[in-house]
Amino acid sequence: MRHATLCGMPEYAMLVYPSANRVYAASSPALLRAELAVFGAGLAAELSAIEEVELGGVGYVRFTSSAPLGERDLALLSNLSSLYALFELGDGVLRPVRVTPLAKADSDLLTIQKYAGKTNELFTKLLVNVTLLATADPFSDRPKYLLDPLCGRGTTLNQAMMYGLHATGLDVDAKDFEAYEAFIKTWLRNKRVKHTAESGQLRRNKVRLGRRLDIEYALDKEAYKAGDTRKLTYFNADTLTTDEVLRANSCDVIVTDAPYGVQHGSHRETGLQRSPRDLLAAAVPVWTRVLKPGGALGISWNTTVLPREELVEVLRKAGLDVREGGPWEEFAHRVDQAILRDLVVAVKPAS
Repeated sequence: MRHATLCGMPEYAMLVYPSANRVYAASSPALLRAELAVFGAGLAAELSAIEEVELGGVGYVRFTSSAPLGERDLALLSNLSSLYALFELGDGVLRPVRVTPLAKADSDLLTIQKYAGKTNELFTKLLVNVTLLATADPFSDRPKYLLDPLCGRGTTLNQAMMYGLHATGLDVDAKDFEAYEAFIKTWLRNKRVKHTAESGQLRRNKVRLGRRLDIEYALDKEAYKAGDTRKLTYFNADTLTTDEVLRANSCDVIVTDAPYGVQHGSHRETGLQRSPRDLLAAAVPVWTRVLKPGGALGISWNTTVLPREELVEVLRKAGLDVREGGPWEEFAHRVDQAILRDLVVAVKPAS
């Protein structure tokens, strides 16, 4: 073990979260390393020598900092998706460093739901993190608006709640809408969270587009009394209607896990779009219209059905600036034999 003050700079090690998913657990150290490098751009201290290591037979991500991590830097790093514990290295020992992850709700909000095809909640958090980090003030006190336009059963919406964000989701699958409505209403009641919930038809210009669920809540009773609430909205509607149900330039971040099959497709006009390539080519320009200037769009997808360069071209044609090079291109990982998942983040120019 190297000394913590090698070259006069402190050294740290992150213990990787023990994921229950065996395949994801194998990828976690590499993903945490790339995520840490993205986080590093927003820190006061400069990080270097980020590497995967084994200490006592256990996997860690080790890094060097140009200065001891300050309060703000630690607060940011506490939100790394696969961070289980943080230690400072020195004199042959690991000294625990207190972390304070931003978690407004109990973790069961993310873990209770179990169903086939659920996106790993650690990866969902990673995708939300790197998309937020592409914006100017990623973890500011101002409540941001997150949109998942292919939200399925709401894993991304739940992560947004954990971060205290306003959240909106769209999905065309009625069963997913009904399953999420039942889950979130039950969770809010069981946790005795002060809230209002209304369900009804979604119409625009007298045309029925689908159904909607509108929830306003505060995880703290005093905040609810003071009117410091958050909004959670789910539209059971075609993703290509996103710019019809939401105002232009209204979302700070758009985060979505693109479909690997047909379950989250679009039924508009030409029938169900079976190809993720066709779906994203049609949807990205629509989503971009509701994204604020300076806002970021993060997409994860299966590269075996859509090469990265083709998705990057779709994003560029929509007028977005794609984050490329370095850690931004180090998130690819195997999900199963048919799925090699990657992510891409792009920013809408501020002017």
